[in-house]
Amino acid sequence: MTSILLIVQIVLVVLLTISVLLQKSSSIGLGAYSGSNESVFGAKGPGSFLAKMTFFLGFLFVANTVAMGYFYAQDSTASVVDTIIEETTIAAPAAETVQAPAATEANASK
Repeated sequence: MTSILLIVQIVLVVLLTISVLLQKSSSIGLGAYSGSNESVFGAKGPGSFLAKMTFFLGFLFVANTVAMGYFYAQDSTASVVDTIIEETTIAAPAAETVQAPAATEANASK
């Protein structure tokens, strides 16, 4: 699921960047290279349409980011240690017992 959301995020970033760059600004942006914007978008030009499209894409971008954060947080709660199989057929070696040396009477009187 997270890989699909990541692909959607990349597509949204590209579309959002294009819609921002097509908007008319003081430096005109990429809108100067599109030719006849006014005939495609109507008499008012691309301003209203591109502003609405930019807002919509921005909203989708934020919603997708929140969804990705939620799914990545759910994935991070699972641990590799949870999947370890604890059963084994290998017997552990018996532990050697080492006895302490017996205390002598000379050591005991001190």
